[in-house]
Amino acid sequence: MAIRVQAEDFDVGAELAALSDGKPSIGGVASFVGLVRDIAGKESVSALTLEHYPGMTEQQLAAIEAEARARWPLDAVLIIHRHGRLLPGDRIVLAACASAHRAAAFQACWFLMDWLKTKAPFWKREETPDGARWVEAKEEDEHAADRWRQSAPSPIRDPNATDT
Repeated sequence: MAIRVQAEDFDVGAELAALSDGKPSIGGVASFVGLVRDIAGKESVSALTLEHYPGMTEQQLAAIEAEARARWPLDAVLIIHRHGRLLPGDRIVLAACASAHRAAAFQACWFLMDWLKTKAPFWKREETPDGARWVEAKEEDEHAADRWRQSAPSPIRDPNATDT
């Protein structure tokens, strides 16, 4: 299990290399890197501050990771989520899943991001020309997560898969 909540930036290439290093059974790694945008809706954003409760946050991320492992045959999982004040273009999150076959890696990574958006206990405050404001949960994120709530944890394996 590799879960980190940190203020510091991370090196995506180094993190992905370390995830699969020494594990020749891994046939594919799927990853997602989230970045701070300079716009929210139609309003410009000059910074984004993420707050969390240490301990509780890591515990929830571990539960999300365990759920992904229960659903797919994963050889490795990595979740790095930053906190603190971030500027447009800064990396916020890295989610990566490694498996023998690409389907499991892709699906598990997508699952991680949908659940991180809806279940991870982070609070976001955007700085805009009109002042700072807390970011509300988005209905579209809940709808994206619904597809995973409606399916029972079960590994998805492609019986015909021979490649990565």
